[in-house]
Amino acid sequence: MKIDEPILRVPQLAIHLSEDRKGVTPDPQRHLDALWSTDPDSPGLLAWLAQRLGVADTDVLGWELMTHDVEPSRIVGAEQDLLSAPRLDNQATCYAGLRALLDVGETTRPPSATQVLALFDHEEVGSGSQRGAASDFLASVCERIVLARGGGRDDYLRVMAGSFCASGDMAHATHPNYADRHEPGHQIRLGGGPVLKVNQNLRYASDATGAGVFEQACRRAGVPLQRYVHRADLPCGSTIGPITATRTGLVTVDVGAPQLAMHSARELMAVADVPMYSAALAAFYFSADTP
Repeated sequence: MKIDEPILRVPQLAIHLSEDRKGVTPDPQRHLDALWSTDPDSPGLLAWLAQRLGVADTDVLGWELMTHDVEPSRIVGAEQDLLSAPRLDNQATCYAGLRALLDVGETTRPPSATQVLALFDHEEVGSGSQRGAASDFLASVCERIVLARGGGRDDYLRVMAGSFCASGDMAHATHPNYADRHEPGHQIRLGGGPVLKVNQNLRYASDATGAGVFEQACRRAGVPLQRYVHRADLPCGSTIGPITATRTGLVTVDVGAPQLAMHSARELMAVADVPMYSAALAAFYFSADTP
């Protein structure tokens, strides 16, 4: 059930009430309770949800809820070349991957390999669930595909050893207002094409083999490729790429599309990067067919 109404609001403390007039860092335990009514007798959340569902609150035995920004996504900028939207990380990759899979399915060129698109839950909280990237879900599905085609365990292991995985997660574009927070030798531009992500401490799974495969895919798609390297003196985030590589043994490359304001309520990317990202992933689906 989706309720596209402005129900909740978490007001921040006014800057006048902070000790140094620079604001405060919210404490998740004490400062992030949302307001939704001035009526002290307002029904609780469970009763309100049950009413929306048209059932008694005693009939609601369990729930999983997520708040979201109800403002619509917008194309913005003087040239209408920017996309402002919530959850671009990682809904933009979900769209690009699905678009790529559909485009491959519509091509007249039959691929010799099987294309798989895996969209996981719970990446931002560690992927440690029965349907997250750290689970057996992807490996078990791939094995069942092989078994359904008459193969055995040995065939499955050979297939995995000879396959490639593009782990898609958005990438940091170089922020024009904070350029010093980025590696100066690897500037990433909005609208500059897909991004290959590399980290010497394996926070990203990319190695030379995977990098070469993805660069060839970008060349076949006719799109430019950018290479992201995190500053050595800053802690680096991670993706499900290393998890997938560890769990399956797949040659994995970490890629993404460039964006600004990652993990904020409203993120920003270039409109042009969406089709280029999709085209690169579609070409990557044919990596097993073309050297």
